[in-house]
Amino acid sequence: MFFSDRSDAGRQLAARLDHLKGHDVVILGLPRGGVPVAAEVADALDAPLDICLVRKLGVPHQPELAMGALGEGGVRVLNERVISETRVSERDLAAVEEREHAELEQRALRYRGSRPSVPLEGRTVVVVDDGLATGATALAACRVVRARGAARIILAVPVAPRGWTARLGGEADETVSVHAPELFFAIGQFYRDFSQTPDAEVIACLDRNRAQRAPVVQDTDVRIPVTDVTLSGRLAVPEDAGGIVLFAHGSGSSRHSPRNRAVAAVLNRAGLGTLLFDLLTEAEATDRAHVFDTPLLAGRLAGATEWLAGRPESAGLPLGYFGASTGAAAALWAAGDPESPVSAVVSRGGRPDLAAERLAQVRAPTLLVVGGADALVLDLNRRALAMLRCENRLSVVGGAGHLFEEPGALEEVADLATSWFAEHFRRQGVSTPS
Repeated sequence: MFFSDRSDAGRQLAARLDHLKGHDVVILGLPRGGVPVAAEVADALDAPLDICLVRKLGVPHQPELAMGALGEGGVRVLNERVISETRVSERDLAAVEEREHAELEQRALRYRGSRPSVPLEGRTVVVVDDGLATGATALAACRVVRARGAARIILAVPVAPRGWTARLGGEADETVSVHAPELFFAIGQFYRDFSQTPDAEVIACLDRNRAQRAPVVQDTDVRIPVTDVTLSGRLAVPEDAGGIVLFAHGSGSSRHSPRNRAVAAVLNRAGLGTLLFDLLTEAEATDRAHVFDTPLLAGRLAGATEWLAGRPESAGLPLGYFGASTGAAAALWAAGDPESPVSAVVSRGGRPDLAAERLAQVRAPTLLVVGGADALVLDLNRRALAMLRCENRLSVVGGAGHLFEEPGALEEVADLATSWFAEHFRRQGVSTPS
């Protein structure tokens, strides 16, 4: 035996990866057994920890025999030789895939909850398991990570059979193992304690890493002078922020909007700053005409953007807009200004039709998020998508109405927004904390 348990294996593996300390790396553990190993590596390298979800596709009636694997993002790896030799039909294969895909989704919800996955684009990613036997799962994991934009992939395991790297077909850029014995029957033979890792331990490992890396947020009430009025706001900027998002509230809502505050909190935990402020004064908000005055609201947003750009908290940081309902129209209108400095826009249940004349001028990558049950607004957003000339995407939250009040709907909006801003802010050369 080489290891007393998975934590011991993780510490030994971390020693082999010490050269990565201080670099922008992400550690991904394969649930369940790979996560406590990966947690030790993440601790040693002071790196963010996340999971890489893959599921083995077992041959019907021989579930321990892998005919392939599934991964997040629709990644699919098949072993055509096994499928042929076991005479698995397309119908049987589809049934196994459907079952394992459902399990992938359930595990993602169980382990991450509403929290977004750690962004991988442009980063070095270390994929960790408690050992490697056939290599099917590791191969699928590497492909999942590559599909998510990783710049470099390192597959690291405590133990694997002699010559194991040949099984990966070059999917990993680098491979690391503590031991590669010639006599290899099963991973468990090299552990004194190889008992099953419970879900609770996986979740505890992830929560502990997130708590250790949670950014310190400076939260301040601010007064924002724009044209002939002064607007009230709340500026929250995490330590080493990766960018700042300005919120444009809709339908006369204020900086106290519970839905936008919930989204802002998720962005803050992901290392992004937020500015929630009133687009209208209390007196102006009583006049419903102002709520639909897109040029007025866009002008206020542009003024707040200029004010924020001049503050020390935002020095060198990319800026983005998050607009809701009519506020999304203001965000798109302001982003359509040729001088706009914003790097990304997210619209939640937005009214892009109110900014139709500016949509073709928007240059910042734009994400439109609409509830699947919000038929009228969904149609408006589909039309707007055809008018946008920038990088764009429409994401539909199934079953959600205009206010995203359904269980889990607003959390999905927050996850989508966080991923969109993190990805496009990183393209500006700023590393977003994880």
